[in-house]
Amino acid sequence: MNLFDQVSEDIKKAMLAKDKTALDALRGIKKEFLEAKTAKGGDGELHDDQALKILQKMVKQRKESADMYVSAGRQELADEELAQVKIIEQYLPQQMSEEELTAALKAIIAQVGAQGPQDMGKVMGTATKQLAGKAEGKAISMKVKQLLG
Repeated sequence: MNLFDQVSEDIKKAMLAKDKTALDALRGIKKEFLEAKTAKGGDGELHDDQALKILQKMVKQRKESADMYVSAGRQELADEELAQVKIIEQYLPQQMSEEELTAALKAIIAQVGAQGPQDMGKVMGTATKQLAGKAEGKAISMKVKQLLG
C-alpha cells in the first residue's frame, strides 16, 4: 500500500475514533498529495519519494509555525501544531541517530574528498541526495559544518 492509500485509510480510522487532531493532520496530508498528483506536468501518479518530500515539507512548516506561536505567547496553538507534527512524522522513515548521521557524513566527506569548509557545497549536494528522508537538511548542514570546520 502506498502512502496515499495509507493516509486515506487512516482518515477513516480517525473519523471513527473522533480524533480531531489526527483528522486535521491527515486531511492536510491528503490535500497536499492530491495537489501533487494533479499538478501540471505530472503523470497523475504520486510516487512515494514525492510523498516523502511533501511530508518533510509539512513537518518543517508546522515546526516553524509552532516556533512563531511560542514567540507570540500562543502556546495552545503551538501545541496543536506540534501534535500534528507527531502524526505526520509517523509516515516518514525513521530518522538517523546522531552517531549514524556522523558516520554517514564522514563517509561522504571521504567519498567527495572534501578538505575543509570551502568544500561544504560538494558535501551537502551529495549528502542531501543520499540522506533524503533519513535526516533533516538543517541537521545535515550543522553536522557537515562541524566536521569540516
